[in-house]
Formats: sequence, C-alpha cells, structure tokens
Amino acid sequence: MIMKSFKILPLALAPLAGLSATNPATPSERPNIILFMVDDMGWQDTSHPFWSEKTVLNERYHTPNMERLAANGMTFSQAYANSVSSPTRVSLMTGMNAARHRVTNWTLHKDKPTDRESETLSFPRWNVNGICQIPDIPFTYEVTSLSQLLKNSVYHTIHCGKAHWGAIDTPGENPHHFGFEVNIAGHAGGGIASYHGKQKYGNKTDGTTSPPQAVPGLEKYWDTDTFATEALTIEAVKALDKAKRLGQPFYLYMAHYAIHIPIDTDHRFYQKYRDNGLSEKEAAYAALIEGMDKSLGDLMDWLEQNELDENTVIIFMSDNGGFSTSTWWRDAPLHTKNAPLNSGKGSAYEGGIRVPMIVKWPGTTTPGTRCDDYLIIEDFFPTILDVAQVKSRDTKQPIDGISFIPMLKGIETNYHDRALYWHYPNLWGNEGPGIGTTSTIREGDWKLIYYYETGEKELFNIHNDIGEAINRAAYEPRIVQKLSLQLGEYLRSVDAQRPSFKQTGQVCPWPDER
Repeated sequence: MIMKSFKILPLALAPLAGLSATNPATPSERPNIILFMVDDMGWQDTSHPFWSEKTVLNERYHTPNMERLAANGMTFSQAYANSVSSPTRVSLMTGMNAARHRVTNWTLHKDKPTDRESETLSFPRWNVNGICQIPDIPFTYEVTSLSQLLKNSVYHTIHCGKAHWGAIDTPGENPHHFGFEVNIAGHAGGGIASYHGKQKYGNKTDGTTSPPQAVPGLEKYWDTDTFATEALTIEAVKALDKAKRLGQPFYLYMAHYAIHIPIDTDHRFYQKYRDNGLSEKEAAYAALIEGMDKSLGDLMDWLEQNELDENTVIIFMSDNGGFSTSTWWRDAPLHTKNAPLNSGKGSAYEGGIRVPMIVKWPGTTTPGTRCDDYLIIEDFFPTILDVAQVKSRDTKQPIDGISFIPMLKGIETNYHDRALYWHYPNLWGNEGPGIGTTSTIREGDWKLIYYYETGEKELFNIHNDIGEAINRAAYEPRIVQKLSLQLGEYLRSVDAQRPSFKQTGQVCPWPDER
C-alpha cells in the first residue's frame, strides 16, 4: 500500500532543549536512547509491581535491575501494546495504528498468512509481508521508519535482537533496510529456535534445513555455554563501545528474543527458583526473565562506567502480554500468569495488551514516580523523535501516535480522555479468554470489545474491574452505543479491513451496525 508523504509536527520541541528552530541541537547536546524491548513479557513477570500493590507473582520473580531503573525513572501502570508481536513492532517503527498499517498478525513466510483456520470466517488479505521502505512490494505498507529518521538526524543506529517487521525474502526482513547502521542477529523470524549456544541457537550444520527461527549472526558463540540473551548483550556492549568512539549520539534498539518460547533453561539463575518450590517449567521461565534483567543491568552498568548515564534515555517495554492462554507448547503446564489481568498474549483482554513499561530520562522524569495515564505503542514514534530533537519529519505514512513527553515531565494532561483502538481481523494460533476476531476501544475507564464472528459486545469498567470479570454491556446500553459508534467511525476513517462470513461471503458488519 503506497501513501503520500506526511509531515508530523514535534510536540513542544524547542522548549525541550531550550533551542530555537534556527539553532538546532548539536550532536553532543542530544541524548542517547536505549529502547529495551522484551518479547512476550507479561505485566506481572517481574519483582517490580505495575499495580497499586505487590502480588504473589511479583514475589516469585527477581528483577533487581528493573527495580533499579524504576527507582531512577517513571513506571507506567497503563502502557498498551498490541496482543501479538508484529503489529506492535510495526506500530513502534511507523507511528501508525495496526488498523491503518494492516500488519495485523505476525509475519513469517512471504505471501503466506499466519491466521488460524476458522469454521465460520474468512480473513482479509492483510499485509502479510510486513512493512518496506520501497514501493510496489505486494502486501506491504511503504513507510519511513523511526530508525531512518534518527539516522538522518545524526544518530548512530544499532539494532540488536528480534526484528519481525517483514516476511522472509522481502526487503522488510533486514533491519539495515530501515536505517539501522548495525544489525546484530535481527531477521524475519518471530522467535528463537534455541537459546543455547551448544545448540547453535537452532542453526543446522548437518545438511538439514535450519528452522526459520534459527538466529543468525552469533556464530562465534556456537558450541559454547553462552545463553542467547547473554550473547546479544555482549555484542550490544561492543556496539556501544564503537558508538562512543564515533562521537555521535546513539540509538540502541535492544530487542531481546527473551522471554519468548521455548522456555529453555538458563542455568545461571535456574536452581534458586527450583529451591523456592517452582516447577521445572516455572523455574526455567523465571530464570529466562532474570537473564533478561541482567542484560538490562549490564547496559546500565556500561552507561555509568562510561559516564553516559546522565545523558541517556532508557525506555523499557514489552511487545504484548505474557503467554498464558494455552498449554499447547510441548504439552507442558503454563509457565506464567497475568493475574489480576485476564488472559494473555493474543487476547483483547488486558492480559494480552497491557505491558510493563519504565522510562528513565535524567533531568526530566522524577525518580521513583509512577504515571497512571494510559498510552499505546504508536505513541513511541513521535515521543522518541521529540526526545532526539529530530526536526525533519517527512514520512510516507500518516502518524497516529501522540507524544507522551508531558507524561514524562509530570505535566497533567487530558490524555486519559482520549480513545485508544485495537484491531485484529484475524485469528491467533491459540485459544483462550478474549481470543477471537475483534476490534476494541478504550476511552477513559470504559473498554468495549466487539467480536466479528458473533456480533457480541463486552463492556468493562477497567478502573473498577481490572480483571474484566463483569461484562457491563447489558447494564450500560448508552455507553455501548456511544463506543460502538466511535469504534466504527474510526475503523472506517483508517480504511480498516474486515473478515467475511464463509457461508454467505458477506463482509462482517462494523461495530456500529450491530
């Protein structure tokens, strides 16, 4: 899909740096930025609470570096992503809502959808090949990426870990095509075949074909005991050493494969969780989390040792909720929960879309504070550009996100009255509560979920019912009508796709048509 160029205006950009438009910031005046993205990390998969109180699950895990980051920054209790990986990562890279960019499910093979089969619905031909920076690639959206804009504005751009923006054998599979000068182990695979160096991270050397999730670029660690999370961190630190020598501000997108399945055992941390009474699977998962947390700590240590911690913004985020909606993986018990949130990855419920987020921006975020206003993943695009003081912002795509700089500054806003939207005209691979072909709106305390297959609508007051246990639709018909109208109008405005009924071939009604 080809779009004309758009220009997005920075939010209060000059006041952020004390600079005028005719006196742009020099490289030394711009902050370094580390975006630390975790894969499949649930809201409760940490010892740092994102709720108003600590829970049993918070007591299970040990993430001292998340606690350290939060003590020096701002915790966001209502940060939202999409419910699966690729839509979130594309929204981050483009500033667009998933309904607009149409990468609404996870990508892998060229021209092949990843939707689970439905007995009743046919799914639209969404952008199964992801995003591209060139035109005329079928089933992609041509974009100007966040990393390209940063590179164009003096930043040294480093990608480390999982990409998952484009399908195999399309230009979007390679982070270099999106303005990353350095790419460490990023490719089209949406997961990791193995975390173990002894297993070559899933790569085959016996003449058989490697799985698409085999991680490239870490050959020096093959046949060693180096866990993938550690290997990526070592390579990221090397890239930061080089970045410091270059003398440019840097943008490091540290996108870990952890804590996505497989739940391989990181023996550095495993035994203490077994000693604390966790099952083998639970202990392996907790160790996977702690290994991710060590990586965060290693990067923070590097900044301090190199006297760059006061001029570096760190943003911690997850791409979707914790994987807690099925027991299909290796026929094993579930390894995580998201309670008090309902359900998990792939679900329109809070467990699928509400994620942990922390921001440290020295001199801007007040240490040890918490923001309870909500935001969504496409907001990262304009916010990071504001942080980086990027003034030239011509893009091939329109921008749906809104900068959350005022939140970081502790300025009161009316953002809690704005509507957030999720659109999933697909069917994910697992089953569980809230998993279906849905569109969703949240405005203020109210959240409406619309199911295309049945026409059912669920209404929840998130402030009073964080676990979405009580469907209020029958008791609040006016709110249902109002939110249905807003949702329908928004989806039409961004040219969103809809599924069809197999039996009749008719397109499913919009939310405000039922």
